[in-house]
Amino acid sequence: MSNYRTAESVSPKHPDKLCDQISDALLDAHLTQDPAARVAIDVAGGHGTVFVTGEVTSHATDIDVTAIVKRIAGDEVTVIEHIAAQSPEIAHGVDTGGAGDQGIMVGYACDETDELLPLETVLSRRLNQYLYETWPHDGKTQVTLKDKQIVSLVASFQHAPHDELLARVKEWLKTEPLATYNDEPAFHVNPAGDWQVGGFEADAGLTGRKLIVDNYGPHIPIGGGAFSGKDASKVDRSAAYAARAIAIDYLKKRKAHNIYVYLAYAIGFDQPLEATVVVDGVQEVITGYDLSPRGIVSWLDLQKPIYEATARYGHFGHSEFSWERSTSTT
Repeated sequence: MSNYRTAESVSPKHPDKLCDQISDALLDAHLTQDPAARVAIDVAGGHGTVFVTGEVTSHATDIDVTAIVKRIAGDEVTVIEHIAAQSPEIAHGVDTGGAGDQGIMVGYACDETDELLPLETVLSRRLNQYLYETWPHDGKTQVTLKDKQIVSLVASFQHAPHDELLARVKEWLKTEPLATYNDEPAFHVNPAGDWQVGGFEADAGLTGRKLIVDNYGPHIPIGGGAFSGKDASKVDRSAAYAARAIAIDYLKKRKAHNIYVYLAYAIGFDQPLEATVVVDGVQEVITGYDLSPRGIVSWLDLQKPIYEATARYGHFGHSEFSWERSTSTT
């Protein structure tokens, strides 16, 4: 039985990724001045206008929202800002150490790649990064595998002439160590034609709309919560990072092939309602970790302004982040 798997990646200039980066750049600006800032910022942008909304409770001063937006989206955009303080009813539950909301978080790690991510996810990301070096614009890539062999490649990049883009894709295919194939793959390069209008000029974007790209690819389940723009009191983000760190720990300790981690929380409550790990198909309860929101923040050092970088090429598989290193507390 053949095993098909497909994953996509989008460049940092994709409209949704621009919104993610703005949300996280604003988060970083607050954390630089106030590591305990409560931030939940959403951005919608497109066609010359960027709308910034959400909730912020912070001691930071002189946060120039417009300057941060224009640094990422360009000087030509009009910025509309509408930010309020965090609801005192939500703040009450967080002040006592509880989770900022209910939710389910899924962590994953596998032994297919050095990044401990699925092969198709890594390949689509690497192809995107390779092409972005030549065309640092809006762009998307997609890789389909059959029995771990590449059978098709999709690449659409703004300002990239078809023949040049096709040549670069083929060059990547020959030089990428993980790229294997039995027959030459099918190439779909700018399949709707070459294009010059991209980013916010061509399309609208929204924070948190590329969740599968941000996580592990479409063959791995996710809890459903977005990451960008949220400080670490929000378990959507911090517990997802903890779940990834735990998955890496178990993968290495058990010499396993696939690890799934499931965490679930209730708003205002500081302990997970579920903390289970599935080791090569066998489920067990996770022990030995402080999985309270405060415990996770301390363990993974999540009050630093590190987040804009996470909004570019997925939140996992990058060694510079604390949750990517085996940091077992057991």
